[in-house]
Amino acid sequence: MLTHQKGRTALATGGIFIAILLIFVELGFFVAVPQGGMLIYDHMRFDLLMVSNHYLFQAESGQFARARLTAARAVAEVAQVTPVYLGGAKWQARGSRLKLDISVIGIDPQAAVFAVPDIERQARILERPDTVLVDSATRKLFGPLNAGSTVTIAGRQVTIGGQYRLGTGFLGLGVALASAADFFRLFAGRPPDTVNLGLVTLKSGADPDVAARALRAALPADMRVFTRRQLVAHEVAYWTTRTATGLIFGSGLVVSFVVGIMVLYQTLATQITRQLPQFATLKAIGYSNRYLDAIVLIESLLIMAVAFVPAFGAALAVYALVRAQTLLPLSLTAPQLLVVLAITLAMAVISGLLSLGGLRRADPAAVF
Repeated sequence: MLTHQKGRTALATGGIFIAILLIFVELGFFVAVPQGGMLIYDHMRFDLLMVSNHYLFQAESGQFARARLTAARAVAEVAQVTPVYLGGAKWQARGSRLKLDISVIGIDPQAAVFAVPDIERQARILERPDTVLVDSATRKLFGPLNAGSTVTIAGRQVTIGGQYRLGTGFLGLGVALASAADFFRLFAGRPPDTVNLGLVTLKSGADPDVAARALRAALPADMRVFTRRQLVAHEVAYWTTRTATGLIFGSGLVVSFVVGIMVLYQTLATQITRQLPQFATLKAIGYSNRYLDAIVLIESLLIMAVAFVPAFGAALAVYALVRAQTLLPLSLTAPQLLVVLAITLAMAVISGLLSLGGLRRADPAAVF
């Protein structure tokens, strides 16, 4: 039945291919955006994270008093608390008139904040005055990022001491890493007793949930404490429910699902109408309605299977292109592949069931 008019079947398969590809892409973005928010956190060393109660996400973390770190160190389960400073400034390459927004992360070079080999290897470089490391993912429009180049950040001339490979996450198009001393030279107007993030390392064997409760009890109400698990849940909830991300990609996923159902339903309904005499003949020689229903459902599954394979390949190509252009951690994991496969099977079954009504018209007496 599907190969009798190959053009019609190919056209229907093409429509299903587009629908499945859209599902791959929409689901990929829906999952990758929160992962982008966690990209830098995933490479930081901490068990608990202290932030202001005004915290939204990393780029809008708010500030809190350094005295809160001292209070945290007094908690029995806490081994170490390390401050991290975040700021936004203007970057101007030498000989360029462009002033671009760049995020600056201030750290203690000896605190081993980042589990990134490039940063650990170049930690001593950050101890030089007016020297920064630049993320290699910083966009090309920022100019040459070669070690030894001089640029202007926040109106102050600094030297690029080297590059590291991590990714900018949602901190912007470019990220520079500086020592805490250089950070406050760049942001001279900022109070020196304010912190953006407090990275808490616990003593060996300490339970993060128990330590987090103890830390919350020891700190004023203007602070929040996250375990890593809670931080992931917060970022996912923020990007999927409090921003346009969830609305755009979530609704896109639903629309793709509905479009796939309708395209396949129209294809099957047309097939049944055109081949009603054949179905009536099968019924006349003794085949049951259930048997005919099974034929339609198998047709539906076959079309989906044929369209799924090229859609899978195209999705891998789209993911690679998006990663290269946006630096989002867009990847196809086994769970995501299974989710898309389950959605595809649901589309096939629903379309098949919707089109079964046409089979009831396959009455031998009426047709012949």
